[in-house]
Amino acid sequence: MVHAYLQELVTPAVAAVQEQQGSRPAQARHVAHAEVGERLGPDEAAFVASRDWFVLATVGETGWPYVQHRGGPAGFLRVLDDGATLAWADVRGNRQYLSVGNLATRPRVSLLLLDQARQARLKVIGEAEVVEEPDDALLAAVRHPEQAGRVERVVRVRVRGYDWNCPQHITPRFTAEELAPLLSELESLRAEVERLRRSAAT
Repeated sequence: MVHAYLQELVTPAVAAVQEQQGSRPAQARHVAHAEVGERLGPDEAAFVASRDWFVLATVGETGWPYVQHRGGPAGFLRVLDDGATLAWADVRGNRQYLSVGNLATRPRVSLLLLDQARQARLKVIGEAEVVEEPDDALLAAVRHPEQAGRVERVVRVRVRGYDWNCPQHITPRFTAEELAPLLSELESLRAEVERLRRSAAT
């Protein structure tokens, strides 16, 4: 579901390129039939809860975009306010503070969440708020019990739109955790083959 995502991102310049490339009528119909709303649905919330990393994009005062990987235990990116807000506990990293600095003047963000094993990706745009001194209630809402590192702040993102992107060009890749059951089964099969071989030889 496009869900207001393209209404925000299709500027006159984008529309002009779509017109030149012949995709404008189809894209315009796509946008016209999109739902109007600013909340993630149950499918989107479940997808967010299953992810252990995402890509965060911000823009600085010079106009340069900055893209950062954010990682943690699965579910460290929280869905709050019945899908209206995303939030995470920002733990200490390399201390460059590029994203945080960018948000001080341009508080709009784009998030990309990817599941390569299932060839699925979710894109979210929103307005970010950096909470430098979160109270106990907010910390309790966003801090994952398995998250390591010192929490320096909380970042909240008011969802403005989202889109499930086309899976066509996502190369399937699997994490060690996703491969573990298959590897275990493979070892069991190898052991069974070896047992049968020995049994046949006697």
